[in-house]
Amino acid sequence: MPWRLYRRNPNWVPPLLRLQHELFSPKHNPFFEHADVQLFVARRDGHVAGRISAQIDHEQNRYHNERTGFFGFFECENDTAVASALLNSAEIWQRDRGMERIRGPLNFSVNGEVGFLVEGFDSPPQILMPYTNAYYLDLVEAASYAKVQDLYAWRWESQPVPEGPARMVRQLRSRPEVRVRIADMKHFDDEVRTILQLYNDAWSENWGFVPATEAEARQMSRDLKFIADPHLVSFVEIDGKAAAFALAVPNLNDAIRDLDGRLFPLGFVKLLWRLKVRRPRNGRLLLLGVRKEFRTRRYAGLAYLLCDEIYRRAGQRGYEWAEFSWTLEDNHLINSLITKVGCRHYKTYRIYEKPL
Repeated sequence: MPWRLYRRNPNWVPPLLRLQHELFSPKHNPFFEHADVQLFVARRDGHVAGRISAQIDHEQNRYHNERTGFFGFFECENDTAVASALLNSAEIWQRDRGMERIRGPLNFSVNGEVGFLVEGFDSPPQILMPYTNAYYLDLVEAASYAKVQDLYAWRWESQPVPEGPARMVRQLRSRPEVRVRIADMKHFDDEVRTILQLYNDAWSENWGFVPATEAEARQMSRDLKFIADPHLVSFVEIDGKAAAFALAVPNLNDAIRDLDGRLFPLGFVKLLWRLKVRRPRNGRLLLLGVRKEFRTRRYAGLAYLLCDEIYRRAGQRGYEWAEFSWTLEDNHLINSLITKVGCRHYKTYRIYEKPL
């Protein structure tokens, strides 16, 4: 259905069908180990007019002590009746299972594609970011959904950290206990475990956060191993202890835009050459985090240090720009930091909610 809805839109990137199949497969996607999922399709006059998923993430509800259901993978013709039928089906399914509110879109969780696009329709999405029709906002609002959170994406041209933060970076680099290193691909599974340990610590108080499970860590390692550029995965260690990290990846979407979702017969060869030989010229900063115990005056510039490291490494590898995404609209501290290193806000995504 997305192929039909977006076929005239040059900024939509067809997803790889193999990855889509695995995403919806309980055998391949560890999300199903702690979630219930129901998929709905709307048909009219013999053709598919819309789709939606309804899911209950028990790990999310346990962690936040709430009864929230979610919807995702929403695609629909510009028809309020079809959209209302889809959303109503998801709501009934959630309500019958004791949920008190429904929130979305999340595909399937905050670790996947999240939100409807609000601003930034004039450019393609980065890897693991959605591209959705502008009229979806009207469809969900007509069904009594209200905004619960906006997410920001930032564009960072290849440029050094400005002088103010740069002084903090130089001080940190001069300290003997501070070490900066890139990922070791020979021990990548261990590196991913370190990333998730830091992520679970650094992000634990953020809105919508859900701790990653061990199975999700293994899946993340498998998925990243193929596309990761170790020069874009940085760690800061203090006295030998992992204190902070930044995880950036090449923009897979640039490499797959013309494959029409298919890796065979020649798509895989093209993808491999574009990722490993030609290499994308842009990427996405997926995660950046500082362990809570190192959020002190002495180490106040760790986030700037990671940005400086990315700038240096990315420039050496030929990257021209990057997207930093996503951040919460009300995370003023991190949004201020991102602005100070020269990023500009260029896309907005919206998550909606409705009481049940």
